[in-house]
Amino acid sequence: MDPIFAAAIFLLGLAFGSFLNVCIYRLPLGLSVVKPRSLCPRCQRPIAFFDNIPLLSWLILGGRCRQCKRAISVRYLFIELLTGGVFLACYWHFGLTLATLKYCVFGFLLLGLIFTDAETKLLPDKLTLPGLVLGLLFSLFVPVNDLASQFLPGAVNLPFGSDLVAPLMSALDALLGAAVGAGFIYGAGAIYLRWRGIEGMGFGDVKLMAMVGAFVGIKLTVFTIFTASLVGSLFGVGTVILVWVKRTHRFMRSLANAQAARRRGWQSAQMVYRFYQMPFGVFLGSMALVAFFFGNKFLHWYGGLW
Repeated sequence: MDPIFAAAIFLLGLAFGSFLNVCIYRLPLGLSVVKPRSLCPRCQRPIAFFDNIPLLSWLILGGRCRQCKRAISVRYLFIELLTGGVFLACYWHFGLTLATLKYCVFGFLLLGLIFTDAETKLLPDKLTLPGLVLGLLFSLFVPVNDLASQFLPGAVNLPFGSDLVAPLMSALDALLGAAVGAGFIYGAGAIYLRWRGIEGMGFGDVKLMAMVGAFVGIKLTVFTIFTASLVGSLFGVGTVILVWVKRTHRFMRSLANAQAARRRGWQSAQMVYRFYQMPFGVFLGSMALVAFFFGNKFLHWYGGLW
């Protein structure tokens, strides 16, 4: 990596991370991300430009508002650093190419959706739908190189010049990825609704996976869904076990019988399992980040086993 370009891209990532904090706070509230200018989330007073420098301002002020002195969440600092790190990783992985721009945009959108879903259990359309369009547009310039690109050109006689084949096949790969991602999540949600009688996944997850599919194609979309389901399941099981252990200890204070306390604790854990709304978009978005960096390497390794 060229150190000058690397530093510039990291600083650009910090700036976009600062803007992402605004999006995460305002979009779920239906507020504009442009006006008014940045405010303290506690006292609602405008933040001066010299207190709005990514990374530095939070550190200089000690994570507190200059006006009201109340704490500002470390999440603001963390997202700025994480966005800068993702931008830098894209440059390291893809070089100074259009692919870097594409995946910086993708990473920016994913981080916004991950943290918004974690905090509010919402996946704003103002991130997913523009992301879907951008993913399809980028496919015309940065090859997705998935199933359609690999198999269709040699199997079908196309009525146009070879210079148009690659971008059109790439766009088709992006469309197929969006359809598979959205269709799989929609189908899984419908099955869960019929089975459990409650909504398991909303349309936000459907739109998120449509966006992911448009950026990465079918193979990495399937990889994202599979790994997110695995990690989400482990998280869910871990949560149930943790609740069971904590509630069992609590009931043992009032129940003399340890077996009765464990039974009551397990009933509480089952209630959590039934009614807790897991922000599945967190796992989908996180695994999509993993997918565009390491997904192809994993699939290549896994394919080599067979």
